[in-house]
Amino acid sequence: MAESAHGMTSGAVARRLGVAPTTLRSWDRRYGIGPAAREHGRHRRWTPADIAVLQEMCRLTASGVPPAEAARAARSARAARSGAVSAPEPRTHPPSRPTSPVPAAPPGPGTGLHPGDARQEYRGLGRAAVRLDSAAMDDILGSLIARYGLVTAWEEVMVPALHAVGRKWETSGDRYVEVEHLLSWHVSTALRRGGVPAPSGSRAGAPPVLLACVPGEQHTLPLEALTTGLAELGLPARMFGAAVPPEALDQAVRRTGPAAVVLWSQARSTAHHPLARHVADTSWGVRGARTRTPVLLAGPGWAGHPLGPGMLRPGGLREALNLLYGLCDAAAADDGPAAPAVAPPQS
Repeated sequence: MAESAHGMTSGAVARRLGVAPTTLRSWDRRYGIGPAAREHGRHRRWTPADIAVLQEMCRLTASGVPPAEAARAARSARAARSGAVSAPEPRTHPPSRPTSPVPAAPPGPGTGLHPGDARQEYRGLGRAAVRLDSAAMDDILGSLIARYGLVTAWEEVMVPALHAVGRKWETSGDRYVEVEHLLSWHVSTALRRGGVPAPSGSRAGAPPVLLACVPGEQHTLPLEALTTGLAELGLPARMFGAAVPPEALDQAVRRTGPAAVVLWSQARSTAHHPLARHVADTSWGVRGARTRTPVLLAGPGWAGHPLGPGMLRPGGLREALNLLYGLCDAAAADDGPAAPAVAPPQS
């Protein structure tokens, strides 16, 4: 519509990228991120190359990079595409998968990111979500997992960003619902893409971990993160998703003989304590050698209630992975589930 043989107008570019025209003028004036030509000496026209620089500028600022630094990087990227600078060689070998349990957090706050860096990362992700910028969210999430690993990316960036967007929705009169939905979708997609699975057959025949949301619980993202983490450790898992009926969960336990069952509850209103007790008390196996499965009560919904026999309550993704690693090792060694008194493996 606003395109011509000479390029696009500033208004058309602003609508296309989801930024204000005043922002484009400011970037041009302050950082030299502007159109290569002006029609009749007055009207600004943006070529595809100009727009590519703007897209890179938007991506970098969305990830928390300061505008001046982002502008330099965006201009350098244009120079690299034009052949003036050699582009970096692509990585030809995938990162190696972990061969041991998830390391414990280093001393001090956080688990691998400086607090200031973590805030910058999740604010950048949140800004991309508010702009409904799918490409930027994919880039940020993929980069986070590649740089910091699944656990740190989840605990220090994804979860704070999701909470921030949720608070924005709660305090804005039901606005920004679309932001929360889109961000959740992209986090889910990144979790499915981001893990480095162990080679097939690494735990062939080992009892699996069963993961399920309790009835009435629709929040599956934490279990998706845990499923990806288990795959990275080479541990078999069966993820049943949201609001699993009690009868279906009971049948799954009896049919698979799992090393452990993880039940997620986001709120106390969905915490199903009778179901947790039933699963922990369920015995299975051949007569004379029947056994029970440890149950991990995951999520804030279980807080404030005493644990029953055979139950554990992990404090987060890292602790859950370490607990499950030990339980799966014991189950594989015994050819059946271990007692839930196994201590988490030490890094």
